[in-house]
Amino acid sequence: MNFVPRSEETRRRIIETTAELFNKKGYNGTTLSDLTAATKLTKGGIYGNFKNKEDIAVSVFEYNLAVSQKSIDALMAREKTIKNKILAHIDAYYAKNADTRLPGGCPLQNTAIEADDTHEGLRKKASYGFMTWKKVLADLITKGVENGEFRTGIDPDKMAFSLIAIIEGSVLLGRTMKQNDVQAAILDTAKSMVENFV
Repeated sequence: MNFVPRSEETRRRIIETTAELFNKKGYNGTTLSDLTAATKLTKGGIYGNFKNKEDIAVSVFEYNLAVSQKSIDALMAREKTIKNKILAHIDAYYAKNADTRLPGGCPLQNTAIEADDTHEGLRKKASYGFMTWKKVLADLITKGVENGEFRTGIDPDKMAFSLIAIIEGSVLLGRTMKQNDVQAAILDTAKSMVENFV
């Protein structure tokens, strides 16, 4: 028998209300008490709209990823050239642009680290998120090569994954060390890499 939520509106409100909570505390760290306190709903009110806690976590992860992508898309949309769109994408991760990021850090990184060996459903969602991100960057790089903005011979998939690794590494080190200058220096490396596409 398929699960049917009692109310799509309540379901959406639960997702939006617990988005920051899950991104900061993670799946394991977020308790039912946290959920009831944040939503002001009873256990029945929550589980009448979700099958279980993992169902909530997956829905929240998808929501957080969409919110994060929307803010990055807005930065890229201001730019005219492919190179500047990719540089704007990288810019989103500098401390000066903290208002474009979610409280608690990158939802992809947070979920991937927590779920890699513990929650296969969340791990698959994070993996899909990384592959989607890679496709966005690889498609931009391909367009840049096709329109003559970037030199030929660039491997779009390899460069996209490299940019993601540098960006995520900068987030990990910057947040762990609480040093924005470390994060900025690593992101500068990503920008230099893009400059070398020309």
